Amino acid sequence: MSLLYFIDLFGTAIFAISGVLLAGRLRMDPFGVMVLASVTAIGGGTIRDMMLGATPVFWIGDTSYIWVIIITSLITMLIVRRPKRVAWYLLPVCDAIGLAAFVGIGVEKALTYQDSHLIAVMMGVLTGCGGGILRDILAREIPMVLRNEVYATACMAGGSMHVGLLMFGLSNTNSMLGGIAVTLSIRLAAIRWHLSLPTFALNR
Repeated sequence: MSLLYFIDLFGTAIFAISGVLLAGRLRMDPFGVMVLASVTAIGGGTIRDMMLGATPVFWIGDTSYIWVIIITSLITMLIVRRPKRVAWYLLPVCDAIGLAAFVGIGVEKALTYQDSHLIAVMMGVLTGCGGGILRDILAREIPMVLRNEVYATACMAGGSMHVGLLMFGLSNTNSMLGGIAVTLSIRLAAIRWHLSLPTFALNR
């Protein structure tokens, strides 16, 4: 198994945790927690695969993703009651790592099913952000990526770097690593220095 596969599973676990935490704030029952965790972790990749015609979708062909979500959700529900014993401040950094991996995997998978670089970047962004958008919609919140967070922007930059390096003749692996590095760097910088995009507002 490749390192990228383990990073993908790691990202799945981190995204599941974010779903569990939101479900906890909304006082959902255990079934609701599992649903929100699953949507967050695999929602983007599921939509991507369906749009690309890559069926059955990835988590049906490899149930490790489902088990990671179930186990992560159960553990999180147990330890979240003692938050002082958990370094929750590391969650945004771990989320950034998972996000970067998701974007790279999304771009690479899209390129195996079609030859448009634009669509590949869009599929990378969808893979990284789609689950969070579905999570927030189910929770009746404005999706984070539609606000001023430097989140989707980091995905677009990383995906663009990925396909750009491919156009310059680099190998698939090196191009993916370059794209992942860009996504991760921008997202970590946004977390460290609280960077945000300007908002659009109409004067009344």
